[in-house]
Amino acid sequence: MTSTEIQSAAAPRSGSFDAGGRTVGGGRGWDWIVEAFGLFRKQPGIWILATVLLGVLFIVISMIPFLGSLANALLFPIFGAGLMLGCKALDSGGTLEFAHLFAGFKQRTGDLVMIGAFNLLGWVIIAFVVFMVIGGGVFMAVIRGGMPGAHISIMSMLIALLLVAGLSVPLYMATWFAPALIVLHEVPSVAALKASFFACLRNWLPFLVYGVVLLVLAIVAAIPAFLGYLVLVPVTIASVYTAYRDIFRGARA
Repeated sequence: MTSTEIQSAAAPRSGSFDAGGRTVGGGRGWDWIVEAFGLFRKQPGIWILATVLLGVLFIVISMIPFLGSLANALLFPIFGAGLMLGCKALDSGGTLEFAHLFAGFKQRTGDLVMIGAFNLLGWVIIAFVVFMVIGGGVFMAVIRGGMPGAHISIMSMLIALLLVAGLSVPLYMATWFAPALIVLHEVPSVAALKASFFACLRNWLPFLVYGVVLLVLAIVAAIPAFLGYLVLVPVTIASVYTAYRDIFRGARA
């Protein structure tokens, strides 16, 4: 795929972009997944192969001592942006190609790296907070000893889990739509993070429906030896695009 074709895939529909994002009904959370499956069904083979390739790349990178996890956090928005371009191509009547997977390295890469750096910083802060809570709990458990100490240790782990859940949600909200906004509309990184966060905040109800449906599908997909994830993962990726399309462009399938 040539760079001209990729640029064409990135071009938004004229006059349809709402930079602030709109609020949609709760039922749209289900529709995002249905519409994403429609995109997957257009080229299931390429979707599955691209997803497997991406998974293998992340596994290989993660095997690099210490730097692997850091690199994955930085690279994830870049690969995600490329897949958003692929979704846009499918949505416009084109095709998804392996070149889309690496298109983020050719377009707005600096802004995408900034999103990756923000993502990395966020997870470093979360990890530090969790370490302090668990470490403090273990320290107090050793001092108290016996059953009181065991209770303190267990409570510190439960608090740490709640903190991970509570702190990761705002991070996901800020980065969820940012890659799509950057490569499809050339929104600067900071503005993309803000727009993504507040769009998710305003649409908490459809995202709640979306999350519950994905949770159920994740359980179902695990039943046949986890083979269902070959469909669920691509559909989840495509659902980021269908949600973006609905909220920021007011367009539906």
